[in-house]
Amino acid sequence: MAQGMRDIKRRIRSVSNTKKITKAMELVSSAKLRKARAKLEKTRPYFDTVIRSINEILASTDGIKHPMLIKREVKKVLYIVLTSDRGLCGGYNSNILKLVEKHSAGDKEVSVINVGMRAKSYFEIRNYDIKENFLHISESPTYSDALEIGSLALKLYEEKEIDEINLVYTSFVSTITYQPKVLKLLPADNFKAEEKAKKTLVEYEPSPESVLDYLIPKYVYSAIYGGLVESSASEQGSRRVAMESATDNAEEMIEKLQLSYNRARQAAITQEISEIVGGAEALK
Repeated sequence: MAQGMRDIKRRIRSVSNTKKITKAMELVSSAKLRKARAKLEKTRPYFDTVIRSINEILASTDGIKHPMLIKREVKKVLYIVLTSDRGLCGGYNSNILKLVEKHSAGDKEVSVINVGMRAKSYFEIRNYDIKENFLHISESPTYSDALEIGSLALKLYEEKEIDEINLVYTSFVSTITYQPKVLKLLPADNFKAEEKAKKTLVEYEPSPESVLDYLIPKYVYSAIYGGLVESSASEQGSRRVAMESATDNAEEMIEKLQLSYNRARQAAITQEISEIVGGAEALK
């Protein structure tokens, strides 16, 4: 009985130490989430403005010929996959990786640009064609990171090594809701069709094509940066929820172990009393 009580106390100490770690990680993730949300609120308007500007150009001009608007036969597809460098964030990474597998199921040839250790490990094991790995940027992405990733993707597209670029990221909906998404970046033929019906009298100098030469790369860079920021906020939110759940589970486990310990202690005391009473009776 004493051995059993010692084992229970040892388990209580172990779970209590784990609870301290998960609680600390929850607090850290909460602080990082606040910073990520503040950055997200600043990023979204810029991204929306770029999208609106491209829509206005396409809506106000007919017969635009631009290499990034031409849809060609898709033989090779590139996925820019945004995951985390660390784990302990619930289903955040697995949801993204499953979405890539599902979305790329019908593609002939698939290449990937990995952001985060989780994507790197996943696609290396499965022998995917990996163009580049970008590590240790998932929690605090910068616009220069997006420029580097976007420049590589544009170079591959312009050299016709790939025919389509997709960004796979996690959209931040709320502190407890995150939605994995696939956004096609190139060819840029996926802008809202209804915008084209809204004709406006606008002239672009020197030409709409020249404006698009500047604007479409900006769109790609800002989309990737927006995805990085969205994913960063989603990662911290997912980790906070996962650590909160782990802390709650630890508390529940400690309560059950404490109850088991009290019962074992009570049983031991009862047994001792019974032995004393039995000994006293035997001496009569």
